[in-house]
Amino acid sequence: MVKNYALVHEWLTPYATGGSELVVKEILKAVDADLYALIDFESTNPESYLFKRQIGSTFLQQFPWAKRGVQKYLPLLPLAIEQLDLREYPVILSSSHAVAKGVLTAPHQMHVCYCHTPMRYAWDLTFDYLHNSRAGRGLAGILTRYLLHRLRQWDVISANRVDYFIANSHHTARRIWRCYRREAQVIYPPVNVERFRFEPQKDDFYLTVARLVPYKKVGTIVRGFNQLGKRLVVIGKGPELAEIRAIAGSNVEVLGEQTDAVVEDYMARAKAFVYAACEDFGIALVEAQACGTPVLAYGAGGALETVLDIRNHPSKGTGLFFGEQTPGSLMEAVESFEGWRSQFNPQSAREQAAKFAPEVFQERYRHFIDECYREFQTRA
Repeated sequence: MVKNYALVHEWLTPYATGGSELVVKEILKAVDADLYALIDFESTNPESYLFKRQIGSTFLQQFPWAKRGVQKYLPLLPLAIEQLDLREYPVILSSSHAVAKGVLTAPHQMHVCYCHTPMRYAWDLTFDYLHNSRAGRGLAGILTRYLLHRLRQWDVISANRVDYFIANSHHTARRIWRCYRREAQVIYPPVNVERFRFEPQKDDFYLTVARLVPYKKVGTIVRGFNQLGKRLVVIGKGPELAEIRAIAGSNVEVLGEQTDAVVEDYMARAKAFVYAACEDFGIALVEAQACGTPVLAYGAGGALETVLDIRNHPSKGTGLFFGEQTPGSLMEAVESFEGWRSQFNPQSAREQAAKFAPEVFQERYRHFIDECYREFQTRA
């Protein structure tokens, strides 16, 4: 029996459960598709919604340590994704933040890619990656630079295999244009708004939840609050955990990794949610608003599309932006927030978050796929 759709994602493991994986889950609710990935360790995971599902994978499935991070085999990822044989499917859907969009297709097959971001370590974060990795120095650094150069070439070539692009924000759509010179339709990713408790009464602390990696700028937030002396709670894990704990003042509580239930409770009770990274979308910002919690965010990237600055929207503002990723700029935003705090309406934040609910995503995604297919058929 021939299926109409194949859905391709990068990797499916218990250690990858972020926003792109949530998009995969909601796409599978929107369309009936067979699922493929570079590696699959979720169909054997009893706690996964994919448990016992038939999922196609590549030769990387058999490689040692792939489950913990197939990215360590970066030079092989383009080759591996091209080995997926999808000839029986008239419609190919991909959920891509690295190589999933690079699957091989025939002229009669339509390929629609939901692009979470052009490959970050090959484009925007190249110099951060080289600076923070031992692989970026010495002879290894020369080889790494050459590898990233070839990866960028393949990335652009593989973008030409996509018939229609979807971006998760206008910020990402602009990056898709810059890297690939391709237009993209914006469909915001789904956020499980109902998972979060709406809590109008707040406690006297600020909160940040993030992976503790350099581009998240959690150290910047901690340094700012050290000077402010206001209570800050930090939740997250990553290579910077020890450093964050070392620089944290007595007013900063670093909890490390926590369960979903703990994160949800702190997010509901926080006076405000603080975020200093430039994200393509930023699901955590929407999750905080779902709790009725105001957001203090670096004013760039997807935050500009999900948070309403109360200085520009006095009647329905849901947060405040700061202009630089520096402790000083953050401190100014916190002090400004304290002055505006009584003007925030938690219900406005909840209503803003509802715009990104899963059912909204599913409807828009199905509609766009149908539109693309009708257009594609007229060109065939």
